[in-house]
Amino acid sequence: MRELNKQINEELFSQYIYEAMAADLWDKNFKGMAHWMWIQAHEEQAHATIFYNYIISRRLGVELEAIAKPPVTWASPLAIFEAAHEHEVHITGRINYLMELTRAENDYATVKMLDWFTEEQVEEEANTDEAAKNLILVGSDGRGLLMIDREMGVRAFRAPTNPYYTPFYAAAGTAAP
Repeated sequence: MRELNKQINEELFSQYIYEAMAADLWDKNFKGMAHWMWIQAHEEQAHATIFYNYIISRRLGVELEAIAKPPVTWASPLAIFEAAHEHEVHITGRINYLMELTRAENDYATVKMLDWFTEEQVEEEANTDEAAKNLILVGSDGRGLLMIDREMGVRAFRAPTNPYYTPFYAAAGTAAP
């Protein structure tokens, strides 16, 4: 399905934009928030991998597209996390659209795979919304911003529990290409 291939691009763009946000936060000396965004970028790359491996496993044919250039700078950490939240709302819309398509086609295997993303998006939206709301609460108070920055710097990457996260060649017991 072409739309599944499009979702690989959406997830890779998500990785790309979060890496750009991390770089901008780093430049603004918010290293903890930059770390948080870097971890988020890795999660998005993992999501792209899940779609890629799923398409491979179903022999639907992977077609990779060019990745758009993300913005380079944002006005503030708040602007970054508000943009991240808006982006996650967009991705949720894409997952919901894919779910509608696959249900209409009675493609229950893909519906099952997308169920994982449906739950994941609830978490993604909540995390970015909470960060933005916390930044609104502290406003321009330097102590509050530093506290949030430190808290966000402890985030660790968690490998997805999705069975399609394992590379297709590893699952087949063969060496990497």
